[in-house]
Amino acid sequence: MVSDVSLVAGRGEVTALLGANGAGKTTTIECAQGLQKRSGGSISLLGEDPGNAGAELRSRVGVMLQDGGLPPSARPLPLLRHIAGMYRNPRPLDELVQRLGIDAFSRTTVRRLSGGQKQRLALAAALIGNPEVLFLDEPSAGLDPQSRQLVFGLISELRNSGMGIILTTHLMDDAQRLADYVYIIDAGRNVAEGTVAQLLQHTPDMTRKDHIRTLHFEALPGLDFTGVLPAEVEIRETRAGSYSATGVLTPEDLAALTAWWAAHGVMPGSMSMEARSLEDVFLDISGREAR
Repeated sequence: MVSDVSLVAGRGEVTALLGANGAGKTTTIECAQGLQKRSGGSISLLGEDPGNAGAELRSRVGVMLQDGGLPPSARPLPLLRHIAGMYRNPRPLDELVQRLGIDAFSRTTVRRLSGGQKQRLALAAALIGNPEVLFLDEPSAGLDPQSRQLVFGLISELRNSGMGIILTTHLMDDAQRLADYVYIIDAGRNVAEGTVAQLLQHTPDMTRKDHIRTLHFEALPGLDFTGVLPAEVEIRETRAGSYSATGVLTPEDLAALTAWWAAHGVMPGSMSMEARSLEDVFLDISGREAR
């Protein structure tokens, strides 16, 4: 059930909805698309209520469902031609087919397509009507690395052309790479929002605004770093000989750690520093327990 979600998505932006299974992401966008009736609240899509949408509004909106919604016995090209025929100003079919690599499996029925091929075809079906707003429910599910890059590149181009794109995803690195603005939904309400940069400043203790980082290094297994770094910096051995130190790391902390290495004759085999990720923020907010 969705009971307290409030969000705004703009033209020329990718707006991402993140949440655990059952958080209300799909319900929210289905209500926004007019595919599911709501019992209360208000929604405006291109200035109209999608719950009462007519053909004119629907022709301005593209929808890619999580399960694809494609007829299993259809072949890609006849299906896309059929969908294009429903619109006044469809996108050029040949251009879209070539861009998404659909010509490579154009003679195969939908039921025999791989998961990634179905996703590319579903995206083409959502775009063929040349929409102003595009809803994508888990757009990268099942995509191989090459298809993922292709789809991401197309999404970026569509955003830059002024299209408004709303997507849900379980893949935090996808959201971090694509999204201009992010809403995190939990138990039917949005619990955090902001640009990726703003959310990356989130800490479990919201009075802290310092930037959290994680230092990774490889060294001898079983080392004891008790007292080397401040108590708020968590240092742990993730597997034998692999260590991570996470917290508000300062130059002084790094100096203390390298001094400890020098005093104990430890030379790390490798060392890297990474900023806090969107997945870290999501887990802090939504919890780390499986649902």
